[in-house]
Amino acid sequence: MERADAVELLRGLVAIPSRSGQEAEAAQWLAAQMLALGYDRAGVDEAGNAVGEIGPIEAVRTVVLLGHIDTVPGNIPVRIESTPEGDLLYGRGSVDAKGPLATFVAAGARVGPDWARDANIRVVVVGAVEEEAATSAGARCIAARFDGAREPVPAACVIGEPSHWQRLTLGYKGRLLLDLLATQPMAHTAGPDASIATVVVDMWNWVTAHAAAINAGRDRAFDQLSPSLRRFITATTEDMIDTVDAQVAWRLPIGVAAEALVAALVAWSAAHLHAALPPFDAARVITGEPLTIDGPRTQITLRFRGWENAWRGDRQNALVRSFLTAIRSVDPQAQPGFLVKTGTSDMNVVGPLWKCPIVAYGPGDSALDHTPNEHVSLDEYWRAVNVMEAMLRTFAASS
Repeated sequence: MERADAVELLRGLVAIPSRSGQEAEAAQWLAAQMLALGYDRAGVDEAGNAVGEIGPIEAVRTVVLLGHIDTVPGNIPVRIESTPEGDLLYGRGSVDAKGPLATFVAAGARVGPDWARDANIRVVVVGAVEEEAATSAGARCIAARFDGAREPVPAACVIGEPSHWQRLTLGYKGRLLLDLLATQPMAHTAGPDASIATVVVDMWNWVTAHAAAINAGRDRAFDQLSPSLRRFITATTEDMIDTVDAQVAWRLPIGVAAEALVAALVAWSAAHLHAALPPFDAARVITGEPLTIDGPRTQITLRFRGWENAWRGDRQNALVRSFLTAIRSVDPQAQPGFLVKTGTSDMNVVGPLWKCPIVAYGPGDSALDHTPNEHVSLDEYWRAVNVMEAMLRTFAASS
């Protein structure tokens, strides 16, 4: 697996469209590539993930390299353009996150199954499905597989997300999504009652004020509760009912419990609608159980989904030390760095379950995620492949 082969692997993977829920062709292609590259085992699992392994199943330690193979929508012609700074590969997913996933596959091919057997280590590369869909179905399948009963909990995990070749991401904020439907009988805008749109705007204003109160004294974005209004659609039905269909999202920092957020929002909504506080279990509500609040005129139904707690890994472990050694071995002048991100990744799914050393790593500039200009430097990609190879060798040699 030399540079030209690694570039062709990435180009071929990016060239196959794989929006969330439509990953089958890409997963099958990648599994076939891993077998052709000499992986001991490769295939598509029950969730639709592409999974390749090198090393014995009964190895003393397992390292999971968990990338994702799905992308957001967008058709970016796949091409390589030469620039004064080097060749750039354009295409949807080249950064988020087929670049990191191809890095994992290429690094696994470079160390090879013979090395893995001699080192008594198993490396499992996963191209997970539905990371971009807020379901993380692929990561949940892998988390359940390596649960300590079916198979051992991994000794370490690397999440495939762009961070540039010389930086490691230690943590991600959590997430909570709310889809709400508010209804009330149609009324004249000159009447005394607030419109249904106004009622939902009042709720949004409470959401932002609540976040501002929690964020007092929190200067870093990673530590702040960050709400966003993603959808707001007003309509009137044939039965003369005014409606608002809205979506609110929160990025959750460490230490802010989703249950407490839901309880506060429900209490405010009931009071604002002059309704009785409905009985509810916040732990069940945040995982999808609908909750309806009935006022004299207005009814609001809340449906929460996509809940993940924030997670931050430790810097003082063999995985991080192995990465730092690897980065410096590729470029002795490099200045390794650490990041925490305000988005959410599959680290939020597997980190709390496995509690093993975990970081996110991969080539690419995350500012290009989801953009029409998404592209990755092939020089940076190749450096990341060499870092991953060196990291695996160093980690396997660590005690």
